[in-house]
Amino acid sequence: MARKVLVLEDESSIRGFIVINLTRAGYEVIEAETGEEALEKLKENPDIRVALFDIMLPGIDGFEVCRRVRATNTRIGIIMLTARSQEMDKVTGLMTGADDYVTKPFSPAELTARVDALFRRAGGAVAEQAGEIYQEPFLLNTRNRTLEKNGQRVKLTQVEYSIMKMFMENPGKALSREEILDMVWGRDYFGELKIVDVNIRRLRLKIEDNAQNPTFINTVWGYGYKWGF
Repeated sequence: MARKVLVLEDESSIRGFIVINLTRAGYEVIEAETGEEALEKLKENPDIRVALFDIMLPGIDGFEVCRRVRATNTRIGIIMLTARSQEMDKVTGLMTGADDYVTKPFSPAELTARVDALFRRAGGAVAEQAGEIYQEPFLLNTRNRTLEKNGQRVKLTQVEYSIMKMFMENPGKALSREEILDMVWGRDYFGELKIVDVNIRRLRLKIEDNAQNPTFINTVWGYGYKWGF
């Protein structure tokens, strides 16, 4: 399987730093300077598994690129790169469909670990046992990694699929944010617990009848979440 990663970054020095380190880690890196160029490169290279998008760009920004990619591709792993540490940027990036974010400056080890974790998930490197998990009204197909609600397909990103699978395999069990982070993002994940909350907020918008009053993914205040009652 091709280990292709797209890097969208308009500052050539930062882009060069990322390219060198990902190349050393064994990835084939496709470069883009603008959002428009990134969208073209993704069309030309449908086997790209992970994409890194800078937020601040000339022309269309990283948020808009992320939105456009997610509209047609749920399988690709997306990491947002931001020089700003404002919480709103992180939340906005995740709500537009990103799987993760990295705040500049970042270390080569941190960046590579984040890409490795997403690549394993987006590339489906680990073959799952064929089967289905059924819990009214949801059917999770672990062979083709899809979810249906009342017979209708729900479009999920790979991270959202992993969260659903974790919940449906642990019905009624209160899971802490730390446990969810370990199970979905991996023990070597460098990021913050906030990523759990934002991804669950995004997932609720897709699966709940009323995301403001969820009945499937319930909050365990001060601890984490549980599936069902």
